[in-house]
Parts: sequence; C-alpha cells; structure tokens
Amino acid sequence: MYSQKSNEEVERQQRAIFIFNFAQQVIWPEESRKDAFTIGVMGADPTIVNVNQMAQKRFVYGKPIQVRRINRISEIDDLHIIYVHKKYNFNVESILKQIRGKRILLITEGYSYNASMINMIRAEGTYKYEINKRLISRANLKMTSSLEEYAISSIDKWQELYKNAEEKLSAVTEENEQQKEIIEQQQEEIGHQQDAIVTQQKEIETKEEVILEKDYSIQNLSEDSELKNIALQEKIALEKKLERSIQKQIEQLKTQEEKIKQSDEQIEQQRQFLEYQNADIVEKEAILEKNTKTIVNQKRANQILILLLFFLGAASLWIFLSRRKSKRLNKLLKKQHTAIEEQSEQLASKNKELEQFAYIASHDLQEPLNTVSSFIELLEIEYKEKFDSDGKEILNFIKEGSVRMKKLIDALLQYSRLGRNLNFKAVDCSVILKELQADLKVVIEENDVLIETHNLPVVHGNDIELRLLFQNLISNGIKFRLPDTKPHIFIDCKQLEENIDDEVKKYWQFSVKDNGIGIPKEYQDRIFGIFQRLHSREEYKGSGIGLAHCEKIVKSHGGTIWLTSKKDQGSTFYFTIPT
Repeated sequence: MYSQKSNEEVERQQRAIFIFNFAQQVIWPEESRKDAFTIGVMGADPTIVNVNQMAQKRFVYGKPIQVRRINRISEIDDLHIIYVHKKYNFNVESILKQIRGKRILLITEGYSYNASMINMIRAEGTYKYEINKRLISRANLKMTSSLEEYAISSIDKWQELYKNAEEKLSAVTEENEQQKEIIEQQQEEIGHQQDAIVTQQKEIETKEEVILEKDYSIQNLSEDSELKNIALQEKIALEKKLERSIQKQIEQLKTQEEKIKQSDEQIEQQRQFLEYQNADIVEKEAILEKNTKTIVNQKRANQILILLLFFLGAASLWIFLSRRKSKRLNKLLKKQHTAIEEQSEQLASKNKELEQFAYIASHDLQEPLNTVSSFIELLEIEYKEKFDSDGKEILNFIKEGSVRMKKLIDALLQYSRLGRNLNFKAVDCSVILKELQADLKVVIEENDVLIETHNLPVVHGNDIELRLLFQNLISNGIKFRLPDTKPHIFIDCKQLEENIDDEVKKYWQFSVKDNGIGIPKEYQDRIFGIFQRLHSREEYKGSGIGLAHCEKIVKSHGGTIWLTSKKDQGSTFYFTIPT
C-alpha cells in the first residue's frame, strides 16, 4: 500500500511539472494575462494538491498563480489553463464549446488522439504529449518551437504508446496474479507451520519493499533526468544570454582599450617632448654659464643681460595677458553654462507644468462634461417626443458635440501621460509587430491589408509606447487609403551612424511606408501638431492626435520623426531610436 501511494504521488508530481512547463511555453496576449495566472483542475482529481504546492513557489510571466477546483463545465470561466483527466468522465467536446473564444488552454490526459489542445499519456515511466495546432490557434494562443519539437506528431505513434502502456499494465497485473498464486500454494504446503509462514511472509514483504523501493528509485531517476533536461535547456538559454552580454562587454572593453592606447600614445609624445625640452634647457644653461664666465668683464655682457631681461619681461607680460584673457573667457563660459542650465531647468519645469496642466484640465473637464451628457440623455428620454424636428436635430447636434468633446479630453489625457514612464529595456520589435497584427486581425481581414516587415531589431526603449507608435502609423495607413485599393504597409529598419563633435553615434532608422492618399507638401509641417486634421470627421474618423502621440514617443526615446509623401502616392514615415 505504501509503495502504491508513493508511485501515485510521483505521477501527480510529474503531471504538475508538465502543466507548469506547458504554461511557460504557451504565449497569451498581453491584455489577457491580468493580475494573476489562474489554473483550474476538473473534478475530484488529487493532482490539484501538487499543482497548488508548486504554485506557491513559482511565477508565470512574473505573476502569482491561483489554483481552483472546477466541478462542472459551466463553471469554467476567467482561467488561463484547465486540466481534466479522462477517468472523471468529462466530455471534452462540451469543454471546448464552453471555452470557445475565451483564450483558455485545455490540457487533457488519457483522451483519444487530437481530441484537445494538449493531450497527455503516461508511457515508459514518464509523460508524452501531442498538440492540436488548429485548436490552439483558434483560441488566439501561440506556442514556442520547443513545445512543438518534443510533441508526438502522428496518430500511429500515439496508438503505439497507448498500446504499450496498456500491455505494460496487463503484464504487471498478470505478474501480480502469478505471485498471489505462488503465495497461496506456499501457504497450503506449509499447513500448520504458523511460525514458518510468518517468517516467509516477512521475507516476501521485505523483498516486495526492496523491489518497490528500486521501482521508486528508477522513477525518481527518470523524473530527475527530465528535470535536469529542463534545467539544462534553461541553463543553455541563460548561458547564451550571458554570452551575448559578455560579448558586448568585451566590445566595450576593446573600445576602452583603444581609447586608453591613444591616451598612452599622447602621454608618451608629451613625455618625449618634455624630455627634449629639458635636454634643450640643460644645454642652453651650460652655454649660458660658459658665456657668462667668459664675458663677465666685457661690456657686451650687460647688453646681453638687458636683452635677455627684455625678452623675459615681454614673455612674462604675454603669459600674464594670456592667463588673464583665459580666466576672463572661463568666467564668461561658466556664466553662459550656468545660464543654459537655468534655462534648461526652467524649460523642464515648464514642460512638467504644461503636462500637469493638461492632465488636470482634461481630468477636471470630464466632471462637468459627464453632467452635461447626463442631462442630454435625460432630455432625450423625457422630452424628445415634445420637440419638433428642429429641436430634435439641435438635441442630436448637442449630443454628438458632447461625445466628440469626451473623445478629445480622453485623447488629451492620454497625450499628457506619454513620456512619463522611463522604464526602458530591451524590446524586440518583431515580437511587437506580431502581437500587434494579432490584435488587429479583424481590421486587417476586413480591409484585406498586407503588412510586410524586414530587418526589425531589438532596441532599448519602452515596449508599451513603442507598440502605440507602430499601432498609430499602421492604423493611419489602413484608415487613409485610396478607394478600391488594398492597403499595403511595409516596415523596414537599418542601422546608421554619424560623427558629432568627433564622436561616432549609432542609431536605428525605421521606415513605415503605405500606399494611401498621401499628404500634400503644404500640410506636412502641421500634421504632428495636437488635434490637427486635414479632413472632415465625415470623411475620416479620429481625434487628430495620433501623430502627436508618435512625435512625443519618439522624442522621449531621444529620436526624431519626419515623413516624405505625395498626394495619391502614399506616405513614408521615418523615425530614429538611438542604439
């Protein structure tokens, strides 16, 4: 009995490990991750205890884990993962129907091939699994390449494992029956020799415990091997990351070594020059001493001394004037530098005050606007039928104006918040574009949009603001399109460098090109202004603040943004991000 419980405990522990590994290798959209990562276990499955124990020590996407028991299919909601074992007789098709469109990953065990998103089976002392790409994609979830690499890819292999597991179970059952028959025969042969029977039973129990302990040890070795394999994969990924970091540090050290080498060369040149000057001074002093001794009684000695004194005085005067001029220039430069710093501080303070004013103004304006909107709705409900056609039209104009005003205030509030988050990190632009295309999937399919990307790098910045930057530019390319034309947006990037004050600075230059209506040259200077529109609201919807957001995001990252465009020939927006 003890050995049986231990084996079941090992299986539950391995099952919990696999569930957490699947959670780490499936990607949920950013907005569906919420404050906590939730896992549900169907029925009276004791696996929930092991899952709960591991949840106390782990995080998924940096979020705490909550584990819940689900007793009925109708209770499945607001989860990330749901696990169910076939022995509890839940209908997998009913579960798939319940979670449709909810971005929930279904993990099953013991069901038929290709029945759910991820299906597990215990075989060869561990767990094997197969994945259903179609169901995972339909749930708007993504999986890593490593998850697909180790999955079972054919029904034949699945059936073979299932058959092997059943055969192994049958063999173990048959072996147990044979052992029971042997024990019964021995008991019949022993008869009334009670003491011998007790002794043999103890030996048999001892042997069974040894065998079970060996089986348990082998099972632990299999589990350890799997855990070590997972740890090895994580270690390899970490070592690759460390290798990239070390390589970058080596490049920086090489750059510093080159600068130090140049500095050493300059110091050596200065030292040689000083040695040459010292030697020259020593030589001149010897000559002067020799001449002084030879002409001390001569009349010309006084003239030479006077001449030397004159030159020394002139040199001293020139040095004095130079130092005085240098001090005056230093004071002037220091004064100008102080003034520039004061102006910079004033400008920063004014910018902060303007942002606070915009935030407070937009925030405080919402209260009276909400009051006006409420009274408009009250008028429309209570008195609309009492108005004539002109009154109804005026009421409709007032209602539309309040809605536009609310949208403008919300846009102004969002604009004031941009640039406050200076938490920069490494951001993979290709990942941002893939997630963005997934979020805009409905709009892209409705408008038959073609989006192409090329050479997208990893930059240092804020992922949320960069995502908003790309979203605004792509949305404009879709919105401002020519009639009867399929929108085509091409996003490219290249690394450039320029020499500023004898210092080479590198930066990424992005380009977002569309085939839309274009922007006339006379209007290109004003499109980045806040609430600037070139078309009426009836032609193209929007608040006119999207490109102002783009400019503020790029400037907060230390870059610039501009465009080239011709009417009816599309536009290309360029922006830079420092490396």
